[in-house]
Amino acid sequence: MRLRRPVARKLAVLAATAAVVSVGAAPPTSAPAGTAEKTPLAVGYGGAVASVDADASAAGIEVLRKGGNAVDAAIATAAALGVTEPYSSGIGGGGYFVYYDAKSRTVHTVDGRETAPLSADENLFVENGQAIPFADAVTSGLGVGTPGTPATWQTALRSWGSKPLAKLLKPAEKLARDGFTVDATFRAQTASNETRFRYFPDTAELFLPGGQLPVVGSTIKNPDLARTYEKLGREGVGVLYRGDIARDIVDTVNKPPVDPGSGYNARPGDLTAGDLAAYRTKRQAPSKASYRGLGVYSMAPSSSGGTTVGEALNILERTDLSKASEVQYLHRYIEASRIAFADRGRWVGDPAFEDVPTKELLSQRFADSRECLIKDDAVLTSPVAPADPRDPAACPTGGTAAPTTYEGENTTHLTVADKWGNVVSYTLTIEQTGGSGITVPGRGFLLNNELTDFSFVPASPAVHDPNLPGPGKRPRSSMSPTIVLDKHGKPVVALGSPGGSTIITTVLQTLTGFVDRGLPLVDAIAAPRASQRNQTTTELEPGLWTSPLKSQLEAIGHGFRQNPEIGAATGVQRLPNGKWLAAAETVRRGGGSAMVVHPVG
Repeated sequence: MRLRRPVARKLAVLAATAAVVSVGAAPPTSAPAGTAEKTPLAVGYGGAVASVDADASAAGIEVLRKGGNAVDAAIATAAALGVTEPYSSGIGGGGYFVYYDAKSRTVHTVDGRETAPLSADENLFVENGQAIPFADAVTSGLGVGTPGTPATWQTALRSWGSKPLAKLLKPAEKLARDGFTVDATFRAQTASNETRFRYFPDTAELFLPGGQLPVVGSTIKNPDLARTYEKLGREGVGVLYRGDIARDIVDTVNKPPVDPGSGYNARPGDLTAGDLAAYRTKRQAPSKASYRGLGVYSMAPSSSGGTTVGEALNILERTDLSKASEVQYLHRYIEASRIAFADRGRWVGDPAFEDVPTKELLSQRFADSRECLIKDDAVLTSPVAPADPRDPAACPTGGTAAPTTYEGENTTHLTVADKWGNVVSYTLTIEQTGGSGITVPGRGFLLNNELTDFSFVPASPAVHDPNLPGPGKRPRSSMSPTIVLDKHGKPVVALGSPGGSTIITTVLQTLTGFVDRGLPLVDAIAAPRASQRNQTTTELEPGLWTSPLKSQLEAIGHGFRQNPEIGAATGVQRLPNGKWLAAAETVRRGGGSAMVVHPVG
């Protein structure tokens, strides 16, 4: 099926629909910290913010209201998320920052991914010739990479920001000092980490007040983080890479502060002051795919998000998904994901260490050579073997397949637009829920366990694995902060999601739901998800698990397993006449928070 219907008309209909829906606004600037209410949809003028948390979105809106731009607001929002969503983000982690500059109509990116110590080699997680148990690496100093988030903020502000960091950290500083309200999601995430949090006295004191799980409706304060933010604002982020905070990080990683009575033996890392001092973000060109006449911009490697979403979109380009039945749409989407993940596993790693054929992975010629594997009445068997994008052959068969390796699922994403038309799509993480579980004593933030995103050993002995550890190497990521531009170079929509390797499928399904299926952005985000990552079965959320679509897909040959929740997306959409629509989850993670500066009804 070939696309014949103009995308521009469809997007105009979506924009018109969006203009009449209910809206959400930021709380007044006089509202106390921790009191903002969540709403998943907002439409209006002056700029927009969408995140998982109302207090964080309100922090970004406050910056926009006071004349800050999208970059300023994104950093303020991210800093607040470090307070209210500390198990998913914070200055102990890293991420990817995608920025659209309205004046030049260009997209820029910052790679702020964590890095392995300079002493690391491919045997970082190998002991006596075998990979160490995954759980031993997760809650340890060994899994901690050099944080990239503070350096990302510095790079973005110096490049495109308009406000000093100290001012942008003030809302988060206040939130940390005065406290935020515990909701059901925060309590559940704490409960799932309770055992390992108790291993570390500083973590237990912060997140298990009085030795108990926090009660829904109670207040969590983090005065140590408030002081850390104040210090970063006053002295600059250099203190985290070369000052006393750096020393505290090194000490914590190399000698994890375990409760002696817990009986837990946390493996030490080998992070040095030199590793922190040597850390640099990378400003690099975005990945780009063309889809239905739109430009889809995202992160190039070290993230696999841009190349994998882009390849899957290119595979789907030849199918008119707007006219496909729901079963046909889901079948094609699942199969395109399966193939793109096969190629991701073979080719994508840190380009400073690996020869990553980014341009070729995103070529339509390569996608066409892979698309012909998809049949309407049959399902590919995973793991599908990768193909060589530098020498694409029509419908390649054979080759050696490798399984998809594990990637932690907890991260956060925020999306921002300002009154000048600038846009930020920013995904940041500390890896798994709760990261390493280790709080830096006296500093109030958790350290990441991002190095567990490396393959501990090759996924298959017969296939080159580009994601083995190395000195200063960035582990492969699936983070996919995305900005979509029209043919005139103006933004159409921006979005992203947490979810480990399910980030890629979440962004892909949301984009195709919005662009091809005609769903309003908030509905495209809320739609029940499927995630296929070159595995034997496809994950389904409950909304699809109980749907008649499941049996219809099974009749073709699909196999499924249930996943209670996949991703937690946010996005913004440009509407006519300077209006913005912000959208977030309606239910996942307790619902997200969309706000605009000046709402309209």
